[in-house]
Amino acid sequence: MPNYRRHGLRRQGAVALGLAGLLVATAACGSDTDDDPGTTEGQSGGTMVFGTSADPISMDGAYVSDGESLRVVRQLFETLVTTKAGGTDIEPLLATEYEPSNAGKTWTFTLREGVKFHDGTDFDAEAVCANFDRWYNFKGVQQSASVSYYWQTVFSGYAKNEDPALGASLYQDCTAQDGKAVINLTSPSASFLSGLALAAFSIASPEALTKYEADKVTGTGEEPRFEGTFGTQNPVGTGPFTLETFEPNNRLVLARNEEYWGDKAILDKVIFKPIADGPARRQALESNEIQGYDLVDPADLDALEGAGFQIAERPAFNVGYVGFNTAKPPFDNLKIRQAVAHALNRQALVTAKYPPGAEVAKEFMPPSLFGYADDVPEYEYDVQKAKALIAESGVANPTLEFWYPTGVSRPYMPDPAANFQAFSADLTAAGFKVVPKSAPWNPDYLNAVDTGGTGMRLLGWTGDFGDPDNFVGTFFRTPQKAWGPIEKSIYSDLDAARAEPDEAKRTALYEAVNSKIMEFVPGVPYVHTKPALAFAKGVSGYVPSPVSIEDFSKVSLSS
Repeated sequence: MPNYRRHGLRRQGAVALGLAGLLVATAACGSDTDDDPGTTEGQSGGTMVFGTSADPISMDGAYVSDGESLRVVRQLFETLVTTKAGGTDIEPLLATEYEPSNAGKTWTFTLREGVKFHDGTDFDAEAVCANFDRWYNFKGVQQSASVSYYWQTVFSGYAKNEDPALGASLYQDCTAQDGKAVINLTSPSASFLSGLALAAFSIASPEALTKYEADKVTGTGEEPRFEGTFGTQNPVGTGPFTLETFEPNNRLVLARNEEYWGDKAILDKVIFKPIADGPARRQALESNEIQGYDLVDPADLDALEGAGFQIAERPAFNVGYVGFNTAKPPFDNLKIRQAVAHALNRQALVTAKYPPGAEVAKEFMPPSLFGYADDVPEYEYDVQKAKALIAESGVANPTLEFWYPTGVSRPYMPDPAANFQAFSADLTAAGFKVVPKSAPWNPDYLNAVDTGGTGMRLLGWTGDFGDPDNFVGTFFRTPQKAWGPIEKSIYSDLDAARAEPDEAKRTALYEAVNSKIMEFVPGVPYVHTKPALAFAKGVSGYVPSPVSIEDFSKVSLSS
């Protein structure tokens, strides 16, 4: 399920926040006082309503990779490690210390003491191992990429792989030793620790997982059915909030966890309200129906700032791309893929449809990551070159089945239909026949992508942790139906880069493989963006994260 989810300063204005800037009051519902960005403190208590683009698919982090689900999961559950507020550096959370040994194949986690799950049971080393063993032993539909995508991203395979395309598991076992969880890997992995910050590896109450049948998943990879109630009505973690109620298509209510082991949440409640339409989210903010929302339409930024609302930015940590399935003709033809790359006027689209600060992408990871290569093959906008490549391809009257999603707005793709229309016109001008295909984002579009049903598609990715493996490794380290077959050496090169412990050597390996990827042209990266959030006056303490690990327990309201 790769590509669903979620990054400097945008410009001068009422408030423009940097990497770790705290959200402060500048706008529309309350006092007329201007607040100091560094010192604003809201009142304790109250309820904040946050507008989302959709309901969570599940609150069981093991089964989701979309941003709307993960936002909720991160308030209810915690991981062994997390990222520093506003950045990607790893720091302890449920673990207080961690130490590698055995050439990086064994990791010992010293655990925080006195922590309870929401159901009153103990968080301990046995619980940690129970969670890892649960994921490792997924069976049937649970092994589908559309169900347990992040396990496959970080650990590859399972105890018993049911799909021969799955690789051997990086995870070997977990043991509880003197209050510490010891995790053994089958091979060294330089990205393993960063991967554990993913909400997919949230530690849940083993008792609740069993009681509420978390592993009762039926159906197919295209249409999984989560028949247990753990992920829909009874999520039990250690986080600063607990689930009060979930009414699909209406609201999801979180309440402060009064028994939380750390600093308790300032807010009494957080309500996530699904509003699929971007203009409707803006109107809800303006009418004070909600106090904040994500994925602000770039066209709305000036008006919102002008009205005094707060605008916050995530640092650029994403990529939007046109992806090909090389198993589907004519995308099995390199000349056709190159022709598409030359036909797309990426700069015109980014200039017209994205806010200041967005930049044209030339590879599948953002420039801020080590391993980004300055000298990858580039495909400048050149209609005549595209036409020549079509002629050289031997494909007469090439037809492109071009997919785009409906009912969704993503940071790298705020208006999918507009992107499709612009690119479709470019392709038609170069001599392609474009067949439009669209489907609702979830589950239809995502399932069509994951199962290899799309020839060419609009999609993208927001990084989950600060490692190249989470970008190019996510896409290309293992075979995926979404992409079809690619140059085999790319798989092995990415495996070697992930395992290399020396960062300088890793950097060189990723630079080389980025060039190789763009020579093969499995798709056309076209944008890196700085997604914006908007908030009402009186909201403070929200720290935008490049990887969307954002803690609502630190948020406060003032009148």
